[in-house]
Amino acid sequence: MTEARQQPPPTFAEASVPIASLILLVGLSYYLFGDAGAGGPNQVALVLATMIAVFLAWRRGYTFDQLRQAATDSVGSGLGAIFILLAVGSLIGTWAMSGTLVAMVYYGLQILSPNYFYMTASIICALVSISIGSSWTTVGTIGVGLMGISQNMELNPAITAAAIISGAYFGDTSSPLSDSANLAAGTAGADLYQHLRETVVIAGLALVIAIGVFWLFGRPGNFDASAKLTAIQQSFGVTPIMFLPLVVVIGLALLKVPPFSAIFIGALTGGALAVIVAPDRVVAFAGADGLPKWLALIKGVWLALAEGYRSSTGFAPIDLLATRGGMESMLNTVWLVITALAFGGVVEKAGYLDRIIGPIINAAKSTGALMTSMVAAVITTNIVTADQYMSVVLPARMFKDAFAKREFAPVVLSRSVGVSGTPSSALIPWNSCGAYMAATLGVSTISYAPYAVFNLLSPLLAIAFAYANIRMPRSQPGLLQGAGRH
Repeated sequence: MTEARQQPPPTFAEASVPIASLILLVGLSYYLFGDAGAGGPNQVALVLATMIAVFLAWRRGYTFDQLRQAATDSVGSGLGAIFILLAVGSLIGTWAMSGTLVAMVYYGLQILSPNYFYMTASIICALVSISIGSSWTTVGTIGVGLMGISQNMELNPAITAAAIISGAYFGDTSSPLSDSANLAAGTAGADLYQHLRETVVIAGLALVIAIGVFWLFGRPGNFDASAKLTAIQQSFGVTPIMFLPLVVVIGLALLKVPPFSAIFIGALTGGALAVIVAPDRVVAFAGADGLPKWLALIKGVWLALAEGYRSSTGFAPIDLLATRGGMESMLNTVWLVITALAFGGVVEKAGYLDRIIGPIINAAKSTGALMTSMVAAVITTNIVTADQYMSVVLPARMFKDAFAKREFAPVVLSRSVGVSGTPSSALIPWNSCGAYMAATLGVSTISYAPYAVFNLLSPLLAIAFAYANIRMPRSQPGLLQGAGRH
């Protein structure tokens, strides 16, 4: 902090250049490469934008060592997310090999209907996510299975992904087990349960509207899955035991086992299940001629964890569904997260974000304008730092005094930051959340974002509540004085 104060603050124009460069370069990448931009061109854009930010900060007196350390620290803060990405890749690989994914599709095709599939997918993910408090775990388990069902029903993958993400982020925003909900309440100085009571009003309304929209997206008509069900049963011999890895992951999540551990244990459980229920399939996948069977089984599971499973049943729809996963499949996303976090670290160190958002806070005169400014700051932080948690912490700190001066209770700030920062993170391609959702569900962020009704509506409802003065509780005098001392 002392080093940062010794540097002259950047001008507004200087602060805008790196951010404008990022948006321009990523936009050009998508124009030139489309969805394939996530495979490398977007990462190059982020590196170029980082170099521009480094050059401008260096001109302001920062040393290259300071800026390198800022980038390194920022990337280090994202290592947890990176390891979760790798664990999910492994989980998808072993679940594909064991038949867990196929089992979810098999039973889903019998229970669900295209008429209401999108709506049901969103509700299922909302219930699971609010139970375990994690959108990432929900999407990486239930979400992957729902995408397989949608694919076999020949439904729109972008709308399916949006429905899954909408439900998953309702729980991530509103669950007492959610780390982002706890972070929002703690940073704003609000009681957690008061924060959740206020949050669920906006999040619940956004989810109800989203479910209504997804119901309208439903495709009327008859759907005959008998041929696919027969092919799945003949190829994988589906039984309820194949849900064991899913039960293990959800159980560990409910016990608050850290996400990486819960997901990777689920991946190992999938591998063990494959060895038990389909040893011949594992050996054939390993291609281990000459090896003892027990060693070939280890090789097959190891390959599924590292490179993913490659199905070869001869029935194209099943092979398409079950050919996926592995840590290797997440490497482009890891690359994207690393470059995005490096950019965010340099921008934060140089004070560019504070310089851009500061005048916005000062210009806000009405309650609605203040809330609009805060939501804009949250989304800007999500774009610039590529980190959901930073989008909660930084704006909450920056706007805390402004909300206190207007005598709003801390829960107004915590609720508004939570319903803006957490859902919007999944809408930004280079944000760790947007990158994770795209990699896990196999649908680009740009494709699903227009249909992610919950994620789009939540920040807008926070603004609407402020303009209409709905549920904007005031601080008690004693609490207000306390807030002013922080």
